[in-house]
Amino acid sequence: MGGAVSAGEDNDELIDNLKEAQYIRTELVEQAFRAIDRADYYLEEFKDNAYKDLAWKHGNIHLSAPCIYSEVMEALDLQPGLSFLNLDSGTGYLSSMVGLILGPFGVNHGVELHSDVIEYAKQKLDFFIKTSDSFDKFEFCEPSFVTGNCLEISPDCTQYDRVYCGAGVQKEHEDYMKNLLKVGGILVMPLEEKLTKITRTGPSAWETKKILAVSFAPLVQPNHADSGKSRLVHLPPVAVRSLQDLARIAIRGTIKKIIHQETMGKNGNGLKNPPRFKRRRVRRRRMETIVFLDKEVFASRISNPSDDNNNSEEFEDERREEEETKPPELKPDPPVNFLREKVLSLPLPDPLKYYLLYYREK
Repeated sequence: MGGAVSAGEDNDELIDNLKEAQYIRTELVEQAFRAIDRADYYLEEFKDNAYKDLAWKHGNIHLSAPCIYSEVMEALDLQPGLSFLNLDSGTGYLSSMVGLILGPFGVNHGVELHSDVIEYAKQKLDFFIKTSDSFDKFEFCEPSFVTGNCLEISPDCTQYDRVYCGAGVQKEHEDYMKNLLKVGGILVMPLEEKLTKITRTGPSAWETKKILAVSFAPLVQPNHADSGKSRLVHLPPVAVRSLQDLARIAIRGTIKKIIHQETMGKNGNGLKNPPRFKRRRVRRRRMETIVFLDKEVFASRISNPSDDNNNSEEFEDERREEEETKPPELKPDPPVNFLREKVLSLPLPDPLKYYLLYYREK
């Protein structure tokens, strides 16, 4: 599934293509997509395909096509502070992008059937937190993943503001999915080969909208043949942040506001990436000679004897002239983590500085 937009040379170009095709329509979704490099969620030997608008699967590891994820993110209408449940959460790529929008006071839970995929998702999450500058550009709602079948969630679990299911849902499970939502909440799932958005407008009232045709592998049905008992999935509890953690969030937020005010004149919105520079491709135009002969037209290159002797010299002269007149290639400045620089410049004890930076490697 996918192939709706052209492949990109890098993550930013892929996002440019998704924007141009109107799969990404809002600034919040664009920022989240640019903040996390899709290639980071691929195995090393498959990264050449990361910026194509195609799904990828290797064993139990699976990523949907970028155009699908962007439609899902737009349909969820995410806002800071909401609670989110990702069913069949996979690599955690979508959960991490959602976490950038939910912010520190949101809830971000995922349920995944395969324990090896859970381990893979945790490794990718750890890599993002430790190495990505995007972690410091946003306030992040870290996702928590549990292993289990998403059709066996404990009936006493809390309801969520936003729910997404990354596997095909049969009509018989539609009501089960709806009951995971709070009133006013939004559920997005592949239902009968259509990506479907369902909004809970009341205790027993729903609005349904079909977004686009999709093809997803179906949800795995629970198998109780071994024990005869259901293996209930218990979702993580909603944790209350400590006062120390709240202080760190407040301090980092204040520093970001100062940085935003200082850089607003240069970069506009501080969350946007600096402009990217691309080398222009110069194409040499071949001059053709048009010959009219007995009412027929022929296009050909007619050479003089002198041309044969001078061709290589003229070509070399042209190449030398282009090299001399070509403007120097512009390269973007390396990215700067302004929050980290500001924190490290504060007159504070080193342990406190490192605490404010979450002891990150970068």
